[in-house]
Amino acid sequence: MTLEELQQSIGITFQNRNLLSLAFVHRSFLNESKQTKSSNERLEFLGDSVLSFLTSDFLYGAYPEFPEGTLTNIRSSLVKTKSLADVSKSLGLGDLLRLSRGEEDSGGRQNPSLLADCFEALLGAIYLDKGTDVARKFLATYLFPLTKDIVANKSYLDYKSLLQELIQEQSKVSPTYRVIKSEGPDHAKTFWMEVVVDNAILGTGKGKSKQEAEQAAAESALEKSAKT
Repeated sequence: MTLEELQQSIGITFQNRNLLSLAFVHRSFLNESKQTKSSNERLEFLGDSVLSFLTSDFLYGAYPEFPEGTLTNIRSSLVKTKSLADVSKSLGLGDLLRLSRGEEDSGGRQNPSLLADCFEALLGAIYLDKGTDVARKFLATYLFPLTKDIVANKSYLDYKSLLQELIQEQSKVSPTYRVIKSEGPDHAKTFWMEVVVDNAILGTGKGKSKQEAEQAAAESALEKSAKT
Protein backbone atom coordinates (compact mmCIF):
# COMPACT_ATOMS: atom_id res chain seq x y z
CA MET A 1 0.00 0.00 0.00
CA THR A 2 1.10 3.56 -0.70
CA LEU A 3 0.11 6.83 0.95
CA GLU A 4 -1.91 7.68 -2.17
CA GLU A 5 -3.80 4.40 -1.92
CA LEU A 6 -4.50 5.02 1.76
CA GLN A 7 -5.95 8.44 0.99
CA GLN A 8 -8.19 6.90 -1.64
CA SER A 9 -9.24 4.16 0.75
CA ILE A 10 -10.26 6.49 3.60
CA GLY A 11 -11.58 9.21 1.30
CA ILE A 12 -9.30 11.93 2.69
CA THR A 13 -6.84 13.87 0.54
CA PHE A 14 -4.24 15.75 2.55
CA GLN A 15 -3.28 19.29 1.70
CA ASN A 16 -0.09 18.90 3.74
CA ARG A 17 1.30 15.60 2.58
CA ASN A 18 4.23 15.90 4.97
CA LEU A 19 1.79 15.53 7.88
CA LEU A 20 0.48 12.28 6.46
CA SER A 21 3.98 10.95 5.88
CA LEU A 22 5.07 11.91 9.39
CA ALA A 23 2.24 9.89 10.94
CA PHE A 24 4.06 6.70 9.93
CA VAL A 25 7.58 7.51 11.13
CA HIS A 26 8.39 5.40 14.19
CA ARG A 27 11.09 6.80 16.45
CA SER A 28 13.35 3.81 15.72
CA PHE A 29 13.59 4.94 12.08
CA LEU A 30 15.38 8.14 13.09
CA ASN A 31 18.48 6.16 14.03
CA GLU A 32 18.89 4.98 10.44
CA SER A 33 17.82 8.05 8.48
CA LYS A 34 19.89 11.20 8.20
CA GLN A 35 17.11 13.07 6.37
CA THR A 36 14.24 12.30 8.75
CA LYS A 37 14.52 14.27 12.00
CA SER A 38 11.04 13.82 13.53
CA SER A 39 8.92 10.83 14.52
CA ASN A 40 5.15 10.49 14.83
CA GLU A 41 5.18 10.87 18.62
CA ARG A 42 3.91 14.47 18.67
CA LEU A 43 1.09 13.59 16.28
CA GLU A 44 0.29 10.58 18.46
CA PHE A 45 0.13 12.86 21.51
CA LEU A 46 -2.34 15.14 19.74
CA GLY A 47 -4.33 12.28 18.25
CA ASP A 48 -4.76 10.67 21.67
CA SER A 49 -6.48 13.82 22.95
CA VAL A 50 -8.61 14.19 19.82
CA LEU A 51 -9.62 10.54 20.12
CA SER A 52 -10.64 10.91 23.76
CA PHE A 53 -12.71 14.04 23.11
CA LEU A 54 -14.49 12.82 19.98
CA THR A 55 -15.19 9.40 21.50
CA SER A 56 -16.63 11.03 24.61
CA ASP A 57 -18.76 13.31 22.46
CA PHE A 58 -20.03 10.36 20.42
CA LEU A 59 -20.87 8.21 23.45
CA TYR A 60 -22.57 11.11 25.25
CA GLY A 61 -24.98 11.51 22.35
CA ALA A 62 -25.40 7.84 21.46
CA TYR A 63 -26.16 6.52 24.95
CA PRO A 64 -28.13 9.14 26.91
CA GLU A 65 -29.37 6.48 29.33
CA PHE A 66 -25.89 5.46 30.54
CA PRO A 67 -24.29 7.06 33.63
CA GLU A 68 -20.82 8.58 33.61
CA GLY A 69 -19.11 5.45 34.96
CA THR A 70 -20.54 3.23 32.22
CA LEU A 71 -19.62 5.73 29.51
CA THR A 72 -16.08 5.84 30.87
CA ASN A 73 -15.80 2.05 30.75
CA ILE A 74 -17.18 1.89 27.20
CA ARG A 75 -14.75 4.58 26.09
CA SER A 76 -11.86 2.66 27.65
CA SER A 77 -12.87 -0.48 25.74
CA LEU A 78 -13.26 1.44 22.50
CA VAL A 79 -9.92 3.25 22.60
CA LYS A 80 -7.80 0.50 24.14
CA THR A 81 -4.71 -0.72 22.32
CA LYS A 82 -6.33 -3.85 20.87
CA SER A 83 -9.27 -1.97 19.37
CA LEU A 84 -7.07 0.64 17.74
CA ALA A 85 -4.63 -2.00 16.52
CA ASP A 86 -7.46 -4.01 14.95
CA VAL A 87 -8.65 -0.94 13.03
CA SER A 88 -5.07 -0.20 11.98
CA LYS A 89 -4.73 -3.71 10.61
CA SER A 90 -7.99 -3.41 8.69
CA LEU A 91 -6.69 -0.20 7.08
CA GLY A 92 -3.27 -1.67 6.34
CA LEU A 93 -1.44 1.00 8.34
CA GLY A 94 1.32 -1.41 9.35
CA ASP A 95 2.46 -1.65 5.73
CA LEU A 96 3.22 2.08 5.74
CA LEU A 97 5.19 2.25 8.99
CA ARG A 98 8.78 3.42 8.64
CA LEU A 99 10.76 1.32 11.08
CA SER A 100 14.37 0.53 11.87
CA ARG A 101 15.61 -2.79 10.59
CA GLY A 102 15.67 -4.13 14.13
CA GLU A 103 12.06 -3.13 14.75
CA GLU A 104 11.09 -4.56 11.37
CA ASP A 105 12.80 -7.88 12.09
CA SER A 106 11.09 -8.14 15.49
CA GLY A 107 7.65 -7.94 13.87
CA GLY A 108 6.99 -4.26 14.43
CA ARG A 109 4.45 -4.05 11.61
CA GLN A 110 2.20 -6.42 13.55
CA ASN A 111 2.94 -4.99 16.99
CA PRO A 112 -0.41 -3.93 18.52
CA SER A 113 1.15 -1.07 20.47
CA LEU A 114 2.88 0.37 17.39
CA LEU A 115 -0.28 -0.02 15.34
CA ALA A 116 -2.40 1.73 17.98
CA ASP A 117 0.14 4.56 18.18
CA CYS A 118 0.11 4.89 14.41
CA PHE A 119 -3.69 5.11 14.37
CA GLU A 120 -3.56 7.97 16.88
CA ALA A 121 -0.83 9.72 14.90
CA LEU A 122 -2.90 9.44 11.72
CA LEU A 123 -5.92 10.85 13.55
CA GLY A 124 -3.78 13.73 14.78
CA ALA A 125 -2.64 14.42 11.22
CA ILE A 126 -6.22 14.32 9.92
CA TYR A 127 -7.30 16.75 12.64
CA LEU A 128 -4.50 19.23 11.83
CA ASP A 129 -5.00 19.03 8.08
CA LYS A 130 -8.78 18.75 7.82
CA GLY A 131 -10.26 19.79 11.15
CA THR A 132 -12.62 18.32 13.72
CA ASP A 133 -15.50 17.34 11.42
CA VAL A 134 -13.34 15.19 9.14
CA ALA A 135 -11.61 13.60 12.13
CA ARG A 136 -15.05 12.80 13.60
CA LYS A 137 -16.23 11.30 10.30
CA PHE A 138 -13.07 9.16 10.11
CA LEU A 139 -13.74 7.74 13.57
CA ALA A 140 -17.44 7.30 12.82
CA THR A 141 -16.50 5.20 9.79
CA TYR A 142 -13.75 3.02 11.22
CA LEU A 143 -13.81 2.98 15.03
CA PHE A 144 -17.22 3.91 16.44
CA PRO A 145 -19.03 0.95 14.79
CA LEU A 146 -17.16 -1.30 17.27
CA THR A 147 -19.25 0.23 20.06
CA LYS A 148 -22.32 -1.82 19.17
CA ASP A 149 -20.59 -5.13 19.97
CA ILE A 150 -18.89 -3.70 23.06
CA VAL A 151 -22.26 -2.69 24.49
CA ALA A 152 -24.09 -5.83 23.34
CA ASN A 153 -21.46 -8.16 24.84
CA LYS A 154 -20.97 -5.95 27.92
CA SER A 155 -17.24 -6.15 27.34
CA TYR A 156 -16.96 -2.68 28.85
CA LEU A 157 -17.48 -4.05 32.37
CA ASP A 158 -14.83 -3.34 34.98
CA TYR A 159 -12.67 -6.47 34.79
CA LYS A 160 -10.77 -5.56 37.97
CA SER A 161 -13.98 -5.46 39.99
CA LEU A 162 -15.23 -8.72 38.46
CA LEU A 163 -11.93 -10.46 39.22
CA GLN A 164 -11.88 -9.17 42.79
CA GLU A 165 -15.40 -10.48 43.37
CA LEU A 166 -14.40 -13.86 41.95
CA ILE A 167 -11.26 -14.11 44.07
CA GLN A 168 -13.01 -13.02 47.26
CA GLU A 169 -15.67 -15.68 46.73
CA GLN A 170 -12.86 -18.21 47.02
CA SER A 171 -10.73 -16.52 49.68
CA LYS A 172 -10.37 -13.27 51.60
CA VAL A 173 -7.22 -12.30 49.69
CA SER A 174 -7.43 -9.42 47.19
CA PRO A 175 -5.51 -9.54 43.91
CA THR A 176 -2.60 -7.14 43.54
CA TYR A 177 -1.18 -5.57 40.39
CA ARG A 178 2.45 -4.84 39.62
CA VAL A 179 4.30 -3.31 36.72
CA ILE A 180 6.46 -5.78 34.79
CA LYS A 181 7.97 -3.16 32.49
CA SER A 182 7.25 0.07 30.68
CA GLU A 183 8.47 1.48 27.39
CA GLY A 184 8.24 4.73 25.46
CA PRO A 185 8.56 8.44 26.16
CA ASP A 186 6.83 10.00 29.16
CA HIS A 187 3.88 11.29 27.14
CA ALA A 188 3.26 7.97 25.38
CA LYS A 189 4.35 5.10 27.60
CA THR A 190 3.16 1.51 27.28
CA PHE A 191 2.86 -0.49 30.50
CA TRP A 192 2.92 -4.23 31.10
CA MET A 193 1.19 -5.42 34.30
CA GLU A 194 0.54 -8.74 36.00
CA VAL A 195 -2.15 -9.59 38.52
CA VAL A 196 -1.04 -11.75 41.44
CA VAL A 197 -2.74 -13.66 44.24
CA ASP A 198 -0.65 -15.50 46.85
CA ASN A 199 2.43 -15.12 44.62
CA ALA A 200 0.64 -16.85 41.74
CA ILE A 201 0.44 -14.89 38.48
CA LEU A 202 -3.16 -15.07 37.29
CA GLY A 203 -2.85 -12.94 34.15
CA THR A 204 -0.82 -10.33 32.32
CA GLY A 205 -1.78 -7.39 30.13
CA LYS A 206 -0.54 -4.18 28.62
CA GLY A 207 -1.95 -0.76 27.93
CA LYS A 208 -1.19 2.89 27.34
CA SER A 209 -1.80 3.64 31.01
CA LYS A 210 -1.35 1.62 34.17
CA GLN A 211 -5.13 1.49 34.56
CA GLU A 212 -5.62 0.08 31.07
CA ALA A 213 -2.86 -2.48 31.63
CA GLU A 214 -4.46 -3.54 34.93
CA GLN A 215 -7.83 -4.01 33.21
CA ALA A 216 -6.13 -6.09 30.49
CA ALA A 217 -4.39 -8.23 33.11
CA ALA A 218 -7.67 -8.77 34.98
CA GLU A 219 -9.42 -9.66 31.71
CA SER A 220 -6.68 -12.19 30.97
CA ALA A 221 -7.11 -13.73 34.42
CA LEU A 222 -10.88 -14.00 33.98
CA GLU A 223 -10.47 -15.65 30.58
CA LYS A 224 -8.09 -18.22 32.07
CA SER A 225 -10.45 -18.82 34.97
CA ALA A 226 -13.35 -19.46 32.60
CA LYS A 227 -11.35 -22.18 30.83
CA THR A 228 -10.54 -24.11 34.00
